[in-house]
Amino acid sequence: MRHVFITAGTKGLGRKITEYFLEHGYQVTATYRSDEEQAQEMRKTYEQEGKRLHIEQLDVLDHKQIPKVIKRAYEVFGRIDCLVSNAGPYIFKRKKLFDYSEEEWNEMIRGNLDASFHLLKSCLPIMRQQQFGRIVFLGFQGVNHSSGWIYRSAFAAAKVGVSSLMKSIALEEAENKITANMVAPGKITNDMKEKNISESRLVQDDETPIGRPGTGEDIARTVGYLCQDDSDMITGSVIEVSGAMDVIHRYL
Repeated sequence: MRHVFITAGTKGLGRKITEYFLEHGYQVTATYRSDEEQAQEMRKTYEQEGKRLHIEQLDVLDHKQIPKVIKRAYEVFGRIDCLVSNAGPYIFKRKKLFDYSEEEWNEMIRGNLDASFHLLKSCLPIMRQQQFGRIVFLGFQGVNHSSGWIYRSAFAAAKVGVSSLMKSIALEEAENKITANMVAPGKITNDMKEKNISESRLVQDDETPIGRPGTGEDIARTVGYLCQDDSDMITGSVIEVSGAMDVIHRYL
């Protein structure tokens, strides 16, 4: 039975990813940073899954925690087949780079780019030994083109760095039958992060060419496909899930 390790897997997009893998028969380790109540709610909801769901507390800003949590997850399930790197700090207040503090800049880089390095360092030895691995990072719409993102400069810089890192890992680890990809969500806001596709089709979204808002299920299905055994020809790729918003040319 395959085991997937999902950071920030108890709420938002991460919760839908966790649900997808549980529904498709995987063993899952889901981490949370601070929302113990949400983690306990997920444990209770999936109590019937028995020992297939393991939940750990993890703050990806504390890089010393990462190998310890990976080790515990490995001890529970005896393997780590898939790594889904979903966690990453984000500053919601809109402001230009000039207005960022050094602490805020470091948080974006350490929590997104540096954390990716430490997750890889902990998971790759296991995947190499298995001669199997699937690695999926979460990015943002347009990340593959190194797009400028006004008022989100630090986060954008970190995620573009992760995109390049992903492509390098895809090349370096192909010989070990390990793939690496990135999923780039489009406009998925608020409660839509935990909604299903059927629910979003009841909502008109005139900004998205496809006509409906994106959902957590859209992301989860894409991540799930990339983690399948027979998806090994897809590696080093950034998959946009935006309802065609990423191909719109906007004149300023």
